[in-house]
Amino acid sequence: MEDTAKNDKDKLILETAKLLEEHKARDVAAIDVQGQNSWTDYFILATANSQGHMRGLLKNVRSFLVEQNVEFKNKYKHIDDFTWLFIDCGFMVIHLMDDETREFYDLEKLWFNGRSIYSSKSS
Repeated sequence: MEDTAKNDKDKLILETAKLLEEHKARDVAAIDVQGQNSWTDYFILATANSQGHMRGLLKNVRSFLVEQNVEFKNKYKHIDDFTWLFIDCGFMVIHLMDDETREFYDLEKLWFNGRSIYSSKSS
């Protein structure tokens, strides 16, 4: 049963990451960080082209997750006038960032021990 729940979560993470890419988010990455922190199991990271694009990504992701009956721990939070927006769903946290913020914080490097579930990042 536990394996089924994990597979369901992995599938939802993958679908969410692909949705972001379909809506033109760049460098989408999904990382399994279970056992590396106490507050979430997965990160999804994506780069938005503009503040308007980030808001559009937020709207599309939230609509998709509502359809999937995912509960939100917050409405959403943004930092520095929409340079970094995140959605906390408990088991996953979705980070939408602009280029500069994504490069500065480099969360992939911080969580390098995590298992990559999805990556659209070009080499």
